[in-house]
Amino acid sequence: MGLPAGKGFRYDRRMIVMKFGGSSVANAERFRSVSEIVRSQLDKKPVVVLSAMGDTTDHLIDAAEQALSTGPVTVEQSLELITSVHLNTLRDLGLTRSVPPEIRELLAELGSLLAGISLIGELSPRSRDFLVSFGERLSVRIAEMYFCAQGITAKALDAWDAGILSDGNWTQAEILEESRRTVPAALAPLLEKNIVPVVTGFIAKNKTGGITTLGRGGSDLTATFIASACTAEEVQVWKDVDGIMTCDPRVISHARPVAQVTYDEAAELAYFGAQVLHPRAMLPCSMTGTPVLVKNSYNPTAPGTRISTQLERGVSAVRALTSRRGVTLVDIVSARMLGQSGFLGEVFAAFARHKISVDMVATSEVSVSVTLDSCYNLDDLTCELSRIARVEAKDNMAIVTIICDVRRSSQILERAFARFGALNVQVQMISQGASKVNISFIVNSGEAETAIRGLHREFFEAA
Repeated sequence: MGLPAGKGFRYDRRMIVMKFGGSSVANAERFRSVSEIVRSQLDKKPVVVLSAMGDTTDHLIDAAEQALSTGPVTVEQSLELITSVHLNTLRDLGLTRSVPPEIRELLAELGSLLAGISLIGELSPRSRDFLVSFGERLSVRIAEMYFCAQGITAKALDAWDAGILSDGNWTQAEILEESRRTVPAALAPLLEKNIVPVVTGFIAKNKTGGITTLGRGGSDLTATFIASACTAEEVQVWKDVDGIMTCDPRVISHARPVAQVTYDEAAELAYFGAQVLHPRAMLPCSMTGTPVLVKNSYNPTAPGTRISTQLERGVSAVRALTSRRGVTLVDIVSARMLGQSGFLGEVFAAFARHKISVDMVATSEVSVSVTLDSCYNLDDLTCELSRIARVEAKDNMAIVTIICDVRRSSQILERAFARFGALNVQVQMISQGASKVNISFIVNSGEAETAIRGLHREFFEAA
């Protein structure tokens, strides 16, 4: 996805992309809400991207596992929950008294797939991608029927019919660059006729016709790629939160939405634990400068959070706070570091040999400290590094991060450490990101919530 929009066919008219996640289309009531949101912006020529209904993807995986474990006689039972959710939604929307042919065909195809999985006794990555594709494919067809019943002319499109082509990396596929040409070519004729394309998120087809999935953030990636390829005015990502929050509401119930952040800041928030947008989903729009607006489908009047290249004047220096537990701090100390070229290279080569990914780094004249996910077994690494340095690993640590304008870091650090001192929070390590949008502190895991609450009071609640 390295080419800018505009290479090849372009859609040069005004349009937007609206993506709705699974919770936004979880039942008939949510489909009604989505319909009204779309109706309110028909003048902007929306392309709608939908996830599977609610927990359908999980239900599909459960159905496959059930078919694998107990044999073909359970296929109908495995299908029962998935079938009932979609048929009940059709009924509750008042669409039909009989199952529409397109829905019946998909459910029959899904049943055949589950029977095959059961008989073969295997769920390969390719079969898994085919399996989970049914959630999005059912979702967009229900949306098309309901939109049309409400007077919104719409057309359901599987991603490949909307021009989305992928490589063959099952479960983690990437969208091919040529999709920048095929996507606008596929969607423009519909938009010109004022037809709302309703496109499946998360899935694609490779060049041999195999159905693939796009991995983490895949539905959002579909939406942002379409927006970037079509030079959209903006992409709206509709979720079940009011936007990017100043802090995790599960930690601080009175956290509030952040009005605007940059792409880099949003990516850092996602990396350090915020679950609003995956960094890879923002990449297409960050490359072309297409704004991303995060909105709440349960509260459409809330302004949401705008993600863009630059911030407006007058924005607070601190945008948000986040934290991540399950961190190990490794201190590597050696007098050999002093004036020795190549020492750090030797250290990080050892991490690479043991396939251990380093997150944060801080160095001094004779030591280097790094953070890692706590999932790694460090015995072999520690043994190797002990030949050249003293190594100490500390488990049960947490990263507390301030997403901010680090050009004002002196002021921010002064206030942060004053608050930490008052709360008796001991900082084990500090790192200022190379992206210039975050300052991170390593603290004991048991102190992380105290630190976050104190920082929130300091930067967002102080009079």
